[in-house]
Amino acid sequence: MERLLVLTRHGQSEFNRRNLFTGWRDPDLTERGIAEAEAAGRRLKREGFSFDVAFTSGLVRAQRTCALMLDAMGLAGIPVMRDRALNERDYGDLAGLDKDEARTRWGDEQVHRWRRSYDVRPPGGESLKDTAARVLPYYIAAILPRVMRGERVLMAAHGNSLRALVMVLDRLDSDAVATLEIRTGEPLVYRLAADTTVAEKRVLPRDDAGG
Repeated sequence: MERLLVLTRHGQSEFNRRNLFTGWRDPDLTERGIAEAEAAGRRLKREGFSFDVAFTSGLVRAQRTCALMLDAMGLAGIPVMRDRALNERDYGDLAGLDKDEARTRWGDEQVHRWRRSYDVRPPGGESLKDTAARVLPYYIAAILPRVMRGERVLMAAHGNSLRALVMVLDRLDSDAVATLEIRTGEPLVYRLAADTTVAEKRVLPRDDAGG
């Protein structure tokens, strides 16, 4: 039985382009982000992947990425489940601020701790641990059962909601997850074993030339 789960971070958003903390703010994709999403879909199609169901967050940049990928694969008609449990980490008071300006205000070390640590919250926001506390129950209740019964699942979400899930799938500790980067528009392909652990993982590198 095929137990396929493909995770993809949304394409570049307008806030990504402007180097702003995004969180639960809801900017759309840039032209580059649209191209990244379409290219990810084409790459998956070339590799022979198909899907039965897709999951995405409550934010437009992930929803649009999901739709563009499915369109590129000729799968626009499959069910798409949207849930805020898969939203990006809430950056609280940092949302909308320029990252370089934040470093000037609070210092490189503090901003790095807010961005990369596992259990340190930015002011008014969520830590990665907090994000995991909503992502993982949703994954276990809504996504994993479909994978385990042989449905091929695509998930388009966000850097930190995916980091929270990859931390568990890849069995990373809090130190290792601090260095984990998930690139926009770059699919992570997982095949699960019968005990729900990872049997195989592949990264499909993004073609930065737009192919």
